[in-house]
Amino acid sequence: MFVDRVKIHAKAGDGGSGCVSFRREKFVPRGGPDGGNGGDGGDVVLHVDPHTSHLADLLYQPRLIAGRGGHGRGKKQHGRSAARLTVKVPPGTEVRRLPDGDPVADLVEAGTEFVLCKGGRGGRGNAVFRSSTHQAPREFDLGAPGEEGDFELELKTVADLGLVGFPNAGKSTLLSRISRAHPKVGSYPFTTLHPVVGAIEFDDWGKLTVADIPGLVAGAHRNVGLGHGFLRHIERCRGLALLLDMGGTEGRDPRTDYATLLEELELYNPVLLRKPRLVVANKMDAPGAAEHLRRFRRKFRLKPIPISAEKGEGLDVLKQAFRDAAGGAPPPGFAAQPEARHPS
Repeated sequence: MFVDRVKIHAKAGDGGSGCVSFRREKFVPRGGPDGGNGGDGGDVVLHVDPHTSHLADLLYQPRLIAGRGGHGRGKKQHGRSAARLTVKVPPGTEVRRLPDGDPVADLVEAGTEFVLCKGGRGGRGNAVFRSSTHQAPREFDLGAPGEEGDFELELKTVADLGLVGFPNAGKSTLLSRISRAHPKVGSYPFTTLHPVVGAIEFDDWGKLTVADIPGLVAGAHRNVGLGHGFLRHIERCRGLALLLDMGGTEGRDPRTDYATLLEELELYNPVLLRKPRLVVANKMDAPGAAEHLRRFRRKFRLKPIPISAEKGEGLDVLKQAFRDAAGGAPPPGFAAQPEARHPS
């Protein structure tokens, strides 16, 4: 099960208390203080694991409780410090503190570790308080409490390019043809219910990642359909590939689809339109697709890359265009400037 948002409660371990003890042996009846210090409590740590793709584990284990430090004992025996509790999260995880939603961390780079809650320090035993004028101290410290809080973790997919389009535009089919990813493919809306990231490999060992995002519908910025669950996953993509059903097989006009896609992106977050965009004309094998493409070019003065994902036509050109786009070069059909909300 794919989970991209969870709420958790994290509690770092409390520190162990120091000990009050005096040395008492057969021939040392009045020995000095020998109480040991308490151990430190365990931290709660988030580790960014590139092999983790969702937050489902935290859905079933929403309480992260680290161990407490051991108490000090006599003979100057210090308590054992507790092991930290490490939790794996996928790259692109945002952490916010509840209930206010204040940002805490933005975990993008693989291998990054973030201490979510710090364990409490262990208390001092009475041996620490001994001095030349205070030979028999009975003072000691209680262990400090560990940090605690409620948090919300939200995943935003990290990829070089994000495939954006209406349901049944052919995004899953395309990703399955150009990468080793195996998204679910079907002829009904919302086949893809969560992002799928595929890696495109080139002959010179180059590689880039492409994310198949769940289909967008009109009103997505108001959370209609999959709404925000779709839109937040394209915020981290370096560029966008807008995939259009140029054959109009669902009874829609590709020109209207393109305008609607731009509008929804802008209404959700205008920054998205400042990302480099690549326009892809899919289903060029469908009747009427050539005429739709001619009208599209005349209206928007763009040159979409024509392909047929189903038949595998035009995919080599598209893969190179993806690579150029990810590298910053403007391939055919590539628009790096924002457009008006309602293109005409």
